[in-house]
Amino acid sequence: MTTYDIAVVGGGPAGLSAAYAAAKAGGKVILLEKDDSIGQSIRTSGVTWIDEIEGLGIKSDHYNPIKNYSFLSSSNEVTIRGVTPKACVLNVRSTYQYLAMLAAEAGAEIMVRSRVTNVVTTNEDRRICGLKAKTPRGDTVIECNAVIDASGFSSSIARCLGIVNKWKRYGIGAEYECYCENLDHETWILMVGKAYSDAGYAWIFPVSKNKARIGVGVGRPDSYSDPLKKLNYIMDKKLRPLKEIGKIQPIELHYGFIPNEGPRTPIVYDRLLLVGDSAGQSNPLVLEGIRYAIEYGRLAGNIAVKCASENCSREGLAEYEKIWRTKNQGQITSALRVQKRWIGLSDEEWDREIDILREMSVDEFVDFIKAKFNLSKLMKLALNHPKLATRQLLSLVMRS
Repeated sequence: MTTYDIAVVGGGPAGLSAAYAAAKAGGKVILLEKDDSIGQSIRTSGVTWIDEIEGLGIKSDHYNPIKNYSFLSSSNEVTIRGVTPKACVLNVRSTYQYLAMLAAEAGAEIMVRSRVTNVVTTNEDRRICGLKAKTPRGDTVIECNAVIDASGFSSSIARCLGIVNKWKRYGIGAEYECYCENLDHETWILMVGKAYSDAGYAWIFPVSKNKARIGVGVGRPDSYSDPLKKLNYIMDKKLRPLKEIGKIQPIELHYGFIPNEGPRTPIVYDRLLLVGDSAGQSNPLVLEGIRYAIEYGRLAGNIAVKCASENCSREGLAEYEKIWRTKNQGQITSALRVQKRWIGLSDEEWDREIDILREMSVDEFVDFIKAKFNLSKLMKLALNHPKLATRQLLSLVMRS
């Protein structure tokens, strides 16, 4: 049996960031990743925002910058054009590998092809004291003062303990990473309406000059349709704007899930923290969770290692949840309201929704898609655009 301060479960951006922060702060840290390599399976489209991701140390060699944003329905279309890029599409695999190198350099031990089989608890009070795992070195027991559950959508450690349930509302997405003959690599496109998804939307997110991720997302339980079948239909029929792209050749298939309920409550327990998709830390509007995962993975790692010598009680770890909720709860709540509304729109309603977006500047649109519309920003929008049906926008953002 080997003893660690912190055991991290999951080698995505949340787990790698938690391991990095905890090890850099002086903790003895182990990370367990069930896949054969870090970044082996891509389950996200990689859309995020340049200022935020660069603030977390992810530089331009890991992303493709985006400055234009298109919405397209069956009979309406708008492209909001910017002067400088504000969004980006990450090279997800290289980003994860970079985060792994940071964690390794800081002193974290990383074990791939290592699957947690059970959680070890004390006999007296059922407090977490370790993990059982199957690893390339054989079955092992890892003794630790705290566990960070960064296992993603499955929340595998928290579910093993019986303290959380399966997500009831979630998005399921399928996408091809494709060679594209004629690609505007500075513009991402969302395609909306029943032709593209009966409870969600489709997308084209450029990864480089001639490569894009083309996908379809479906909201459960609003629909149980197969996003891959819809994606294949869109690709085979070359629905617009695919025809304008010319030759499209898939070279990789991604399939993933994202919670659509907002963050779990709570996300800290005695000796346990949930982070990333395991905690529900994601903005469902553009399937974005990586920047949250990195930022709050680091926060979780720092707070866990600080409490490691004090048995990591729920009270000691509570600072992590307080900081997360204070900064992000309102934004995610607004994003969920917009997402819930969008899932139920008819094609005609989508046409009107696009007319609302048409009135926005690029900065206003970016605030909107980030769900950064508080009341003062809405009032400013009304003053800047007197013809805009502000009450529609208010209901879109503020109504549950």
